[in-house]
Parts: sequence; C-alpha cells; structure tokens
Amino acid sequence: MKNKLKIGLLVFCLIVFSSFELHKFYVSVTQIDYVPNKKRIEITSRIFIDDLEKALTKKYQKKPNITSSNELPEAEEWIKTYIKEKIKVSINKKPQVIEYLAKEVEGDVLIIYTKIAISKKINTFEIYNSLLTETFQDQQNIVHTNINSNKKSFLLTNTVFQEKIDY
Repeated sequence: MKNKLKIGLLVFCLIVFSSFELHKFYVSVTQIDYVPNKKRIEITSRIFIDDLEKALTKKYQKKPNITSSNELPEAEEWIKTYIKEKIKVSINKKPQVIEYLAKEVEGDVLIIYTKIAISKKINTFEIYNSLLTETFQDQQNIVHTNINSNKKSFLLTNTVFQEKIDY
C-alpha cells in the first residue's frame, strides 16, 4: 500500500511540475521607493533578459544580444528608450521625467535602475507600466511601492496598465 501511495504521489508531482514547463510565465517586478532625504524616487525594474531581447528585437528588427560579448553598441540606448516608453509616472497629477541610471545582470534577469527627482510632498502617485505587453499577451507586471511610508502592490497586465494612489 505504501508503494502505491509513493508511486501515486510521484506521478502527481511529475504531472504538476511538467505542466509548469509547458507554459512560460511572463513577469517583471518593479520596486518604487520614495527616498525623502535624497529628494527622489528610486525605481528598480527586474526583467527577464530573453523576454526583453524579444521585445527589443521586435521593435528594432535587430537582436541586441543584451549582456553578451556581442551586445550591440546601441543596445543600452534601446533599453533606456524602451523603459521611458513603457514606464511612466505622474506625481500630484504632473508627468515626471524618469532618469536612467544603470543596468545590472543577476542570473537571467536584467535589473534596471532609474530615478525621479522630487522635492514636493507626494499627494497622488500614478504609475503606468506596460513592459513587454506588446510582445507577450500573458505578461504580468508586478509593482511594489513604498511612498510616504505606505506600502502598496499592484498587478498590471495587458488590459490594466495603470494604478493611482492617493495619500
């Protein structure tokens, strides 16, 4: 009886784990923190490199080869432009300029650092995030915010691109 239970459990596990490989999960995670002593908002976006490459290849008709020794010279500029097109922020109902700082690789994820200079009190915060939604219909963009000591999280998709927070 124990062997049948073990075999049944093994078969169940194989079915469950194999189903994860049949469908790729498309997700990005963006962390947004207000740092009052630096008078800025810091934005950190984590995107799978292969997914971003597909989006950039589709947009520019050339494979950027991000983070490889064959990375195109214009790849970083493409990333900057793409981020500015796909992530938009309004504070107190005014669109903000997002400044690209740097990129970093962590395994198969590209971490993109940006910031917004802000010296006024934040009463309303709007985030628009459509990363990779033009490339992957199932794309999900998770956004975590920490503004005015209030933490919120949102799930943005190809049908819901934007959220607003009132403080």
